Amino acid sequence: MFKILLNLFFPKVCYACSHLLTDNELHICTTCRHNLPVTNYHFENNNTVEKVFYGRVKIEHATALLKFEKKGIVQQLIHNLKYKGHETIGKLLGEWLGNELKTVDAYTTIDVVIPVPLHKNKLRKRGFNQVAKFGIEIAKSLNAEYIDSVLIKTTATKTQVFKKRIARWNDVNEIFSVINTNLIEGKHILLVDDIITSGATIEACSNMLNKADNIKISVATMAIA
Repeated sequence: MFKILLNLFFPKVCYACSHLLTDNELHICTTCRHNLPVTNYHFENNNTVEKVFYGRVKIEHATALLKFEKKGIVQQLIHNLKYKGHETIGKLLGEWLGNELKTVDAYTTIDVVIPVPLHKNKLRKRGFNQVAKFGIEIAKSLNAEYIDSVLIKTTATKTQVFKKRIARWNDVNEIFSVINTNLIEGKHILLVDDIITSGATIEACSNMLNKADNIKISVATMAIA
């Protein structure tokens, strides 16, 4: 009876399409799960994500779980994660991708998972980094350490999605810094973020991380635009 009343006043809806969930569905409805545009890049040895960084920064391996399309269900998922506070989405996507990456040799050497950070003002306003739970779950799957105390965002910027490439690059250039580099020296780092657009944010973060000695950087994101 309590469960019925709870669903009556606080109905469970799909984070992708907002339709009511059945008792057998959790967070995302069956239809949306089947329609999610999964890339399978890491299984197919596809270098689509790696190509984004050619000639810009050295990346060992790179993948994205989903393809991002404007007004698509992936955009709705990430919107609900970032602006509606549904951190469960990050956890769900992290568990999903983490379980896949642990079966791929290229990612079994990951030592440390590091999230792209938020500026302290935005973190205070939002209350959480939308990439945190995503990264934590991947770290668990890879038996790696999750560290969010090395890469720091020092300058606040506006949302990068759908800006022109040059504008995005100018926005993120030299707005990150690194501390406690001893924690990552000699390590294979997996840098995680929500969306890759131009790759400017990942490039800027990688340039900062490369100030540490003898590191390797790979990349994993929720989606690629």
